[in-house]
Amino acid sequence: MMLPPPLLLLCLFLVSCESGKSNPHRNVSELLDNLLRGYDNSVRPDFGGPPAVVEVDMVVRSMGPISEVDMTYSMDCYFRQTWVDRRLAFKGSKETLALSISMLKRIWKPDTYFYNGKQSYLHTITTPNKFVRLYQDGRVLYSSRLTIKAGCPMNLENFPMDTQRCPLKFGSFGYTTQDVLYQWNSARKVSIAEDMKLSQFDLIATPAANQTDIVKAGEYSMLLVSFHLQRHMGNFLIQVYGPCILLVVLSWVSFWLNREATADRVSLGITTVLTMTFLGLEARTDLPKVAYPTALDFFVFLSFAFIFATIIQVTFYI
Repeated sequence: MMLPPPLLLLCLFLVSCESGKSNPHRNVSELLDNLLRGYDNSVRPDFGGPPAVVEVDMVVRSMGPISEVDMTYSMDCYFRQTWVDRRLAFKGSKETLALSISMLKRIWKPDTYFYNGKQSYLHTITTPNKFVRLYQDGRVLYSSRLTIKAGCPMNLENFPMDTQRCPLKFGSFGYTTQDVLYQWNSARKVSIAEDMKLSQFDLIATPAANQTDIVKAGEYSMLLVSFHLQRHMGNFLIQVYGPCILLVVLSWVSFWLNREATADRVSLGITTVLTMTFLGLEARTDLPKVAYPTALDFFVFLSFAFIFATIIQVTFYI
């Protein structure tokens, strides 16, 4: 039975509307299938041409613990990498596609690693903390949440009035500068969360720079950021400096004791010497066994010398 032309047009319009509702999902799936058809994820973008440029920026959410014994520091950050892969360029109504992390296995990504990293890991609760976004021009944004534990060579000569510079170096593990170049994102570089606080330090600066590491295999592009940490003095004033000063003053009490009170003077001197020795050893508990004296060692030794001189003076006075 033939439908009248107006009714037939109405039916065709309704069918086209229903199919248009399901097209977006189908179109995205077909788009990704077309992009990955014949795509080789083992070959970098622009292979045989100019090197691929990887722009990096980070957001530091928290930092710590910072260990003087191991000379390491830890931090939790969002590590973001961006590069252009023209093989993934597309046209459509959407400017950005948020992709599943399973797409990471099917596309090329830089083999970034941390030169001075120790026991770093990716957060995986409740799912691996990373995402991928694809732009129309083929730009790929890859972001992940990492906890990085890195080495920090420290100079403790001015401890506890010291300022440490803890570096973080990262770059490509296998690609030389002929294939991959790393650059800081000029707009962001290294950002620090506004609510981040450190118990023992103040983060006073985060200078970032580009470097080139030259080895026998070739030149490797590398990025460097240095975290400048200034130590808090409050804890040491309460636990070390204050008690040492009070012990020195306490040792002077023997000058006001009667000359005949020899036992009291000797007991007071021995007590202050032993207490000073305990404080000196306790102050170095959390420090590595470095070969040079620190500023705190000089202060403890000077306090000990004052107490010892007091005992010697009292001995001659007797």
